Amino acid sequence: MPEVDVTLAIEAPAERVWEAVLDIESYPAAMENVRSVRVLGADGEPGQRSAWSIVLKGSILEWEERDLIDEAAMEMRFHQLSGDLSEFDGFWRVRPDGPERSTARFAVTFEIGIPLLAEMLNPVATRSLEENCAEMLRGVERQAVAP
Repeated sequence: MPEVDVTLAIEAPAERVWEAVLDIESYPAAMENVRSVRVLGADGEPGQRSAWSIVLKGSILEWEERDLIDEAAMEMRFHQLSGDLSEFDGFWRVRPDGPERSTARFAVTFEIGIPLLAEMLNPVATRSLEENCAEMLRGVERQAVAP
């Protein structure tokens, strides 16, 4: 399964970066490639459900996911429940690098779900997702360093 793993050093305390990561409903205002995010709430299962719509190289991708939040570890894992890709899983993680610096990491694994075209599509999708993930991290950075 293809993987994307992007990190970004941010000049902000880890707690502020973590708050920005958790505020997923504000992503559309801070991230050009995110069209909408809506927290759907709990459904009796652990974590929360959320619905996403993003633009990936001119195409709209939509899905619902389960988000599992570990406050102590500053990590949010997610798993696609339904959507345009056959599989989409990953995590956000924040680590302190000092009192006013931190590192944010965003990693995903995915499967397009078209086995005959996977060899051709996976490299293109990986590059596109890498760009989107990096833009999302920069959006988190903008949120965390904003006054």
